[in-house]
Amino acid sequence: MTLEYLLTSLIVVLLPGTGVLYTIAIGLGKGLKPSVAAAFGCTLGIVPAALASIVGLAAIFHSSALAYQVLKYLGVAYLLYMSWSILRSGGALEVNGEKRERTLYRTAIDGILLNVLNPKLSLFFLAFLPQFVSPGSENATYALLLHAFVFMVLTFIVFIAYGAMASLARDYVINRPKVMAWLKRGFAATFGALGVKLALSES
Repeated sequence: MTLEYLLTSLIVVLLPGTGVLYTIAIGLGKGLKPSVAAAFGCTLGIVPAALASIVGLAAIFHSSALAYQVLKYLGVAYLLYMSWSILRSGGALEVNGEKRERTLYRTAIDGILLNVLNPKLSLFFLAFLPQFVSPGSENATYALLLHAFVFMVLTFIVFIAYGAMASLARDYVINRPKVMAWLKRGFAATFGALGVKLALSES
C-alpha cells in the first residue's frame, strides 16, 4: 500500500458523483444518522464492482455490448427514479416524521443500488486497481482485495464527512422553504442529468 495510492484514491472519492450527491441530499433532508446510512449503502454498493474487477467479470461487461447496455439502462432508470423521488412528497429532501428505522434501511438500500447499477464502476476498478499492484506478485489477489477495501474505507469516511456538513446546514435549510424547494429542484435536475449522460455514453 503506497502513499500514492492513498492520495489518488482520496482525490477520486472527493470528486462529486452520484454517491456524494445522494449522501448530501440525505444529510440535508433527514439529518446526520440517515446520511451515515446513505454513506454505508453507497460504500457497500462498491463491493460487487470491486469483486467483479478482481475476478475479471468487468472485462466481460466491457467486451459484451449486450451485458453492458442492460446494466447501463438499469442504472439510467434508477437515476431517473432517484430524480423523481427527490421531487415527490416524502422524498430524500423531505423533512417529515417518518420512522427512523424504516428510513435508515431504505436509505441504505437506495445507496447500494445507486452503485450496483453503475456499470462504469466495475470498469473504473478494472483500470484503477492494477496500476498499484504488480500482476506478477504471488499475493496479487490479496493485494487487489486490500486496495479495494482501503478504497471503500476512504469512501465511507469521506461520505460521512459530506453528510455531516450537509446535516449541519439542515437547520438553515429547514427554516427557509424556498431554499429547500430550490435544493430539491437542483438535486433532482442533477440526478436526471446524470441519467441522461449515462444513457448517451458510448462506453
